[in-house]
Amino acid sequence: MMRAWILPMLFVLSGSAVAAALAFRGSPGEAAALLPAFVLIAGANSPLVFPRSIGALEAQRRSAADGRPVVYWRPGCKYCLRLRIRLGRGARQLHWVDVWHDPAGAAAVREANGGDETVPTVVVAGRPHTNPDPAWVREQLPPSAEAGHGGVPPRGHQAAGMGSAA
Repeated sequence: MMRAWILPMLFVLSGSAVAAALAFRGSPGEAAALLPAFVLIAGANSPLVFPRSIGALEAQRRSAADGRPVVYWRPGCKYCLRLRIRLGRGARQLHWVDVWHDPAGAAAVREANGGDETVPTVVVAGRPHTNPDPAWVREQLPPSAEAGHGGVPPRGHQAAGMGSAA
């Protein structure tokens, strides 16, 4: 869990050091403007931006019951952040698994990506898709969860069944 906070803490500490240097150099206005920018960057890279994560097994169980995709992610991943931001409020309708927090989730991602722990990996109906387009992910939500559904997997994304023998 601590690993998820390393990057945000580095942003806050770096911003504090730069702001302190500016303040001591006689530029308190610049320091006051710069520190919040570093705090915002830290917040965007923290686990707080993402919906609450659940374990991989629970996410798979829930997905089988409600048909909603499972998103495997990790803090500090710019592609995960891009997916989260572009999904907007719809992100709360997905099942999120932090692979740094859940070893079973990390194992599922490695299985889906030929041994690589590449995130985001989105599993829809048991089929993994590595770093899919957020608009496509939004289309995969059941009609009751989001307007629009269906769609074709994005070009160039892996779509092999999870857990199948290769």
